[in-house]
Amino acid sequence: MNNALKKSAMTVQKALERKGIECCVIELEESARTAQDAALALKCDVAQIVKSLIFKTKDTHRPVLVLASGTNRVNEKIIASHIGEKITRADATFVRDITGFAIGGIPPLGHKETINHIFIDQDLLNFDSLWAAAGTPHAVFKLHAKETNGCVITIDTE
Repeated sequence: MNNALKKSAMTVQKALERKGIECCVIELEESARTAQDAALALKCDVAQIVKSLIFKTKDTHRPVLVLASGTNRVNEKIIASHIGEKITRADATFVRDITGFAIGGIPPLGHKETINHIFIDQDLLNFDSLWAAAGTPHAVFKLHAKETNGCVITIDTE
């Protein structure tokens, strides 16, 4: 384990280890705040970047995590149809309160609160390897799509 990681990145590294996922969080000199930035820094296809997007249900204010390919947009109507309630994009305070991370570094795991509604873009399953944020706008980790299979409900995006 890399003890030089920032606190948020270390939180993600420990979450990966608890899940039995063998990969290491790395910190980049370049920003990985957006899918475009991350793909450029990692020299990979934007579609291989996992965007961890937090929404909240409109009436009950429950968190919803959508893991989308870097090239895709989320179809909020499809998500709402699965949940049975409209969703809206969560603001920065809600995101930090639920995940413990700031927008631009939200990982797909290791959140402060349990998120019961998690969806993954089927397009992510087309790649052998994926890159996801690891707690800061400069931290990422590489995982294999097969490690996500069976963990969440898959959806189509726009």
